[in-house]
Order: sequence, then C-alpha cells, then structure tokens
Amino acid sequence: MGIWFSLLFTVGFVLIHLTSKQMEFLKVEPRSRFLSAAGGISVAYVFMHLLPELGEYQEAFEGALESVEFLESHIYIIALFGLAIFYGLEQLAKHSKRRGAEKGTYKASANVFWIHISSFALYNAIIGYLLLRGEYQSEWGMLLYFIAMGIHFITNDKALRAIHKDDYDSYGRWLLASSITVGWMIGVFTEINILVISVLTAFIAGGVILNVMKEELPEERESSFPAFFSGMLGYTLLLLFM
Repeated sequence: MGIWFSLLFTVGFVLIHLTSKQMEFLKVEPRSRFLSAAGGISVAYVFMHLLPELGEYQEAFEGALESVEFLESHIYIIALFGLAIFYGLEQLAKHSKRRGAEKGTYKASANVFWIHISSFALYNAIIGYLLLRGEYQSEWGMLLYFIAMGIHFITNDKALRAIHKDDYDSYGRWLLASSITVGWMIGVFTEINILVISVLTAFIAGGVILNVMKEELPEERESSFPAFFSGMLGYTLLLLFM
C-alpha cells in the first residue's frame, strides 16, 4: 500500500514544480504570507522530525565509524556540510545574477544556472527516494512529509525563478520534476544501506534549514513573523498529535 501512496505523492511533487508559476497567491507584494507560513512549516518538520531522526541515525554511525572517534557527531556534521554547500551555491547564483544585471540580462549565467539547478536536482532526487524509503510510522507520516516538502518546493521554485528567470521555466522546473521521479524509482527498485540513508537525510536537513532561512531572514523579504510562527506552531502541533 505504501508504494501507491508514495506514487501519488510523487505525482503531487511533479505537479507542484510544473504549476507553481501559475499560483497567483505567490505574486502578492511585498510578500505572500503563505511563503512565510510555508517557511514555518518546513522548519517545524526539520526540528520535530528530521533532527530527532538524525539522532537515531547517529547511533548507527557510531557503530560503523569507530575508527574516527574524534568525530563525535558525524551525522550532524553532514547536515552542517549540506547547509554550507547550499549557502555557497546560493551566493554563487546571486553574484552571477548581479553581473547579469550589469549586462542587462538580469539573471545568472548559463553555467551557473546548470550548476545551481543540478544541485537542486540531486536535492529533489533524495527527497523522492526518501518519500518511499524514509522512516514513517504510517501513511500519515508519509502525508506529513509530502505536505512539508511540497510547501518547501513552492518556496524554492519562486526563489529559483527569481534568479534564473526564463531558464528556470524552460529547463529547470522540468529537471526538478524529473529528478523527483528518478529518486522515487530508485527507491522502488533499490534499498540503500541505512548509513547512506542517514547521510542523505542529514544532507536534506541542512539544505532545508538553509533554503528556508535565506527566504525568511533577509530584511528586504518583508516576511511576516505572525504567518511564519503560525505555520511553525500549527505544523508542530499536527506532528505531535499525529
């Protein structure tokens, strides 16, 4: 039964990427409160589900990596590494966009676009894989994962479209939609070692934290704290009760 639920949610992820441009509520200025609420939901999922899960994976790491005892928090280092990678790529893309503005294109260069979008394709493939192979108590757990990541994708799509303009709509969104499907299909036919799963989960946790914070914290975003807090609190309560 789980495989059919995961297929349904995979299709949902694909549709989000392909239709986010038509979501009128995202075009509200100065900033849609939905995006702030979405950030709160994604953060709540990381702190209430992914990070506690990393604690369990840490035990597996400790047993497998006894030869590197000086690294007492291997799994959290990987999460931090994931955050740093996405931060570096974000800075690279923004710098390229500023140079593009000087040339009148107002978008990142083609080379930077492919580097940036490829990182998110890997990110999406991991999320697609974990949709089927992640640790869930029930189909309800899978549904909560879909809600958190689906909302997160909407925020990512808006940010990527702002940096890459028509390149994102012409190529990027299709690549991201495809990578979700590829990740899910790998999950259908292959069960990866638990240590690899723990690394993937940690990498995603770091990426989600960075991608949410870069959208919510800058002053020019004019984000809504009440919306952010409401999304975070509401989703936290939902996770606790579910």
